[in-house]
Amino acid sequence: MKRALFREAINTLKQTGVRMTPQRFAILEYLSKSDLHPTADEIFKALENDFPSMSVATVYNNLRVFKETGLVKELNYGDASSRFDFAAHDHYHILCQKCGKIVDFQYPGLDSVEDVAARLTGFQVASHRLEIYGDCPNCLS
Repeated sequence: MKRALFREAINTLKQTGVRMTPQRFAILEYLSKSDLHPTADEIFKALENDFPSMSVATVYNNLRVFKETGLVKELNYGDASSRFDFAAHDHYHILCQKCGKIVDFQYPGLDSVEDVAARLTGFQVASHRLEIYGDCPNCLS
Protein backbone atom coordinates (compact mmCIF):
# COMPACT_ATOMS: atom_id res chain seq x y z
CA MET A 1 0.00 0.00 0.00
CA LYS A 2 2.77 2.47 0.88
CA ARG A 3 4.42 1.84 -2.50
CA ALA A 4 1.19 2.73 -4.32
CA LEU A 5 0.83 5.89 -2.23
CA PHE A 6 4.42 6.80 -3.04
CA ARG A 7 3.72 6.42 -6.78
CA GLU A 8 0.62 8.63 -6.37
CA ALA A 9 2.81 11.24 -4.65
CA ILE A 10 5.27 11.18 -7.57
CA ASN A 11 2.37 11.65 -10.01
CA THR A 12 1.02 14.54 -7.93
CA LEU A 13 4.38 16.29 -8.11
CA LYS A 14 4.61 15.77 -11.87
CA GLN A 15 1.05 17.07 -12.37
CA THR A 16 1.86 20.23 -10.44
CA GLY A 17 4.95 20.83 -12.59
CA VAL A 18 7.51 19.91 -9.95
CA ARG A 19 10.63 18.44 -11.55
CA MET A 20 11.68 15.13 -9.99
CA THR A 21 15.36 15.40 -9.09
CA PRO A 22 17.24 12.45 -7.59
CA GLN A 23 17.47 14.27 -4.24
CA ARG A 24 13.75 15.10 -4.25
CA PHE A 25 12.91 11.49 -5.08
CA ALA A 26 15.18 10.20 -2.28
CA ILE A 27 13.74 12.60 0.33
CA LEU A 28 10.16 11.71 -0.54
CA GLU A 29 10.96 8.00 -0.64
CA TYR A 30 12.64 8.21 2.76
CA LEU A 31 9.60 9.95 4.24
CA SER A 32 7.19 7.47 2.66
CA LYS A 33 9.04 4.52 4.21
CA SER A 34 9.71 6.08 7.60
CA ASP A 35 7.45 5.62 10.59
CA LEU A 36 9.69 7.84 12.70
CA HIS A 37 8.42 11.33 11.74
CA PRO A 38 11.97 12.58 11.13
CA THR A 39 13.32 16.10 11.40
CA ALA A 40 14.95 17.74 8.36
CA ASP A 41 18.35 17.13 9.97
CA GLU A 42 17.57 13.42 10.43
CA ILE A 43 16.54 13.15 6.77
CA PHE A 44 19.74 14.92 5.74
CA LYS A 45 21.90 12.58 7.86
CA ALA A 46 20.12 9.50 6.49
CA LEU A 47 20.76 10.57 2.89
CA GLU A 48 24.08 12.42 3.04
CA ASN A 49 26.19 9.37 2.10
CA ASP A 50 24.12 8.84 -1.06
CA PHE A 51 24.14 12.57 -1.92
CA PRO A 52 27.38 14.11 -0.62
CA SER A 53 26.74 17.43 -2.39
CA MET A 54 23.24 17.80 -0.91
CA SER A 55 22.83 20.42 1.82
CA VAL A 56 20.40 20.70 4.71
CA ALA A 57 18.91 23.67 2.83
CA THR A 58 18.08 21.32 -0.05
CA VAL A 59 16.18 19.09 2.37
CA TYR A 60 14.28 22.06 3.82
CA ASN A 61 13.45 23.43 0.36
CA ASN A 62 12.11 20.07 -0.79
CA LEU A 63 10.08 19.64 2.38
CA ARG A 64 8.53 23.05 1.69
CA VAL A 65 7.59 21.91 -1.85
CA PHE A 66 6.10 18.69 -0.46
CA LYS A 67 4.11 20.66 2.13
CA GLU A 68 2.77 23.03 -0.53
CA THR A 69 1.55 20.09 -2.63
CA GLY A 70 -0.03 18.42 0.42
CA LEU A 71 2.25 15.38 0.38
CA VAL A 72 3.93 16.08 3.70
CA LYS A 73 2.69 17.51 6.98
CA GLU A 74 4.88 19.48 9.33
CA LEU A 75 4.41 18.48 12.95
CA ASN A 76 5.30 20.96 15.68
CA TYR A 77 5.09 19.74 19.26
CA GLY A 78 6.56 22.63 21.20
CA ASP A 79 10.21 21.67 20.87
CA ALA A 80 12.64 23.52 18.64
CA SER A 81 12.49 21.15 15.67
CA SER A 82 9.68 20.30 13.32
CA ARG A 83 9.02 16.71 12.38
CA PHE A 84 7.73 15.66 8.99
CA ASP A 85 5.09 13.09 8.14
CA PHE A 86 4.29 11.60 4.73
CA ALA A 87 0.62 12.58 4.41
CA ALA A 88 -0.53 9.47 2.57
CA HIS A 89 -3.77 9.33 4.52
CA ASP A 90 -5.47 11.14 7.38
CA HIS A 91 -4.34 9.85 10.73
CA TYR A 92 -3.60 10.91 14.28
CA HIS A 93 -0.56 10.75 16.53
CA ILE A 94 0.23 9.46 19.98
CA LEU A 95 3.42 10.80 21.52
CA CYS A 96 5.57 9.35 24.27
CA GLN A 97 6.09 12.04 26.88
CA LYS A 98 9.35 10.43 28.00
CA CYS A 99 11.29 9.56 24.82
CA GLY A 100 9.39 11.59 22.21
CA LYS A 101 8.43 8.65 20.01
CA ILE A 102 5.48 9.42 17.70
CA VAL A 103 3.16 6.67 16.48
CA ASP A 104 0.40 6.97 13.88
CA PHE A 105 -3.09 5.61 14.42
CA GLN A 106 -6.39 5.88 12.61
CA TYR A 107 -9.81 6.41 14.07
CA PRO A 108 -12.36 7.39 11.44
CA GLY A 109 -15.06 8.43 13.93
CA LEU A 110 -13.15 11.59 14.76
CA ASP A 111 -13.68 12.98 11.25
CA SER A 112 -17.21 13.99 12.23
CA VAL A 113 -15.71 16.36 14.83
CA GLU A 114 -15.15 18.91 12.05
CA ASP A 115 -18.84 18.84 11.09
CA VAL A 116 -19.95 19.25 14.70
CA ALA A 117 -17.47 22.07 15.32
CA ALA A 118 -18.64 23.89 12.18
CA ARG A 119 -22.31 23.55 13.15
CA LEU A 120 -21.78 24.67 16.74
CA THR A 121 -19.49 27.61 16.02
CA GLY A 122 -20.29 28.78 12.51
CA PHE A 123 -16.62 28.36 11.56
CA GLN A 124 -15.59 27.04 8.17
CA VAL A 125 -13.28 24.26 9.34
CA ALA A 126 -10.06 23.80 7.36
CA SER A 127 -8.58 20.87 9.28
CA HIS A 128 -8.08 19.37 12.70
CA ARG A 129 -5.31 17.67 14.61
CA LEU A 130 -5.47 15.23 17.49
CA GLU A 131 -2.53 14.45 19.72
CA ILE A 132 -2.55 11.97 22.55
CA TYR A 133 0.28 11.83 25.07
CA GLY A 134 1.41 8.94 27.24
CA ASP A 135 4.31 6.56 27.86
CA CYS A 136 5.31 4.08 25.14
CA PRO A 137 5.83 0.38 25.90
CA ASN A 138 9.64 0.78 25.84
CA CYS A 139 9.55 3.54 28.44
CA LEU A 140 7.15 1.57 30.62
CA SER A 141 9.50 -1.41 30.86
